[in-house]
Amino acid sequence: MATPSEKLGDALEALHELQTSGSVAIRSADLSRTHRERLVQNGFLEEVIKGWYVPARPDETRGESTAWYASFWQFCAAYLNHLKGDDWCLSPEQSIALHTENMTVPKQLLARATKARNNVTELPHGTSLLDIRAALPEPAQVTTKNGWRIYSLPAALIACSKQSFTQNPIDMRAALSMVSDASEVLEQLLEGGHSSIAGRLAGAFRNIGRAQIADDIMGTMRAAGYDLRETDPFEQQSSLSFSRREQSPYVNRIRLMWQDMRETVIAHFPASPSQTVDKTAYMQHVEDVYVTDAYHSLSIEGYRVTPELINRVRTGDWNPEQNADDKERQNALAARGYWQAYQAVRKSIEQILDGHNSGEVVDNDHRVWYREMFAPGVTAGIHKPADLAGYRNAPVFIRRSMHTPPSREAVRDAMPAFFELLQAEENAAVRVVLGHFIFVYIHPYMDGNGRTGRFLMNAMLASGGYPWTIVPLEKRNEYMAALEEASTNQNIEPFTKFLGSLVQGALEGKPEPLIPNGRAI
Repeated sequence: MATPSEKLGDALEALHELQTSGSVAIRSADLSRTHRERLVQNGFLEEVIKGWYVPARPDETRGESTAWYASFWQFCAAYLNHLKGDDWCLSPEQSIALHTENMTVPKQLLARATKARNNVTELPHGTSLLDIRAALPEPAQVTTKNGWRIYSLPAALIACSKQSFTQNPIDMRAALSMVSDASEVLEQLLEGGHSSIAGRLAGAFRNIGRAQIADDIMGTMRAAGYDLRETDPFEQQSSLSFSRREQSPYVNRIRLMWQDMRETVIAHFPASPSQTVDKTAYMQHVEDVYVTDAYHSLSIEGYRVTPELINRVRTGDWNPEQNADDKERQNALAARGYWQAYQAVRKSIEQILDGHNSGEVVDNDHRVWYREMFAPGVTAGIHKPADLAGYRNAPVFIRRSMHTPPSREAVRDAMPAFFELLQAEENAAVRVVLGHFIFVYIHPYMDGNGRTGRFLMNAMLASGGYPWTIVPLEKRNEYMAALEEASTNQNIEPFTKFLGSLVQGALEGKPEPLIPNGRAI
């Protein structure tokens, strides 16, 4: 007779076969009742709606949202395709979001279908699906992207509401920047007789610096006999102009976010200290706070570290080759990696204090920080040597976050643009806040993004003469909530105020955060 473990193994094998075939939305009929119940009972499968499931992780706590957010887009596409076949597509506004690589999980996903019942399907963690009875665009105006049926970009720009330009200006400007020639939208504007929409799109293109496209739309529509007036649907003129050669929506999204957020950062972050930095004293302080910083930064990521372990690593009393306990302990490896990365960050800060451009320094050095952080895990056989190669080659999801980081291809476009912005930014406060935020927003590595983001933040603090600042473990929830608000709603103010309060405390000489025994280290 098979043991319970063997039975669970058989169920996991059946689940693995489904996942290998690309299934994320799993129907009851896809698994035997026995396998399905065993997988649900052991936390490997999570019910979404009656008869539909998504894979889960047994180590997630009850009520954990990560598995659902990671599965959301693929689940909804599969569910809609199963129920409606080709008789559906996402709304024009949601189509624009996906065209521009905005993968934030919406509270409510809007899908059009000719046979819809205007029903709301409640989904986990406060999300839902609304199917609206509405006419679909012509087949040529529908495209498929990763299983989602969406409006083509020109069709979406024409069909979206006027309010979209004021409610989601970053999405709309990023979408407009993807259009390289007026002909992409003119054919549909002319065929549909959309004179008022043509005037609105002409004004929108002129807003982002695409005057030639705007002129072509206005001239062609008038030549066809239409009487139209150009109007700018945006509330403010864009301070960015977009080259027709730029094809990456994610690059333009990063630039738009940076420009949109920087004034808020300047308004709510402490001004850079005016006094000249004493390099020797500054570097001594960086050395002095190492144990406290390591404890809090690693603990925020979920590693169970102690001051004793940190000091063992720091003093060299950590020997995975001779001590089996050290070799098997992931926490010890994380601590060792953090110490090695910290030493590399110190060298970067020395360059910054010597007057080198902080963005250039971090651009050159952040890969070194990453390699040092994970080298002990490679040595111990926990990580593959290929893990040190650089930016990730697979999707990644942030625990409990509705924000989905960009694809591996988008990362390779976005990171050079990010460092260009960092190098060109004159305000140290902006480098601090947006440097940290945009880095974790892109999430370029499979692991270590939070730690690297906080290292980057402190390197930028040094560039402005601010002291090294620690994000305390006890403020983790506030910290993560502020990052989530910036990522999902493009509201940088809470994150700015959060970091600003910590930096202000450091400027005023407040004691460093405590470690578990209640002593400041």
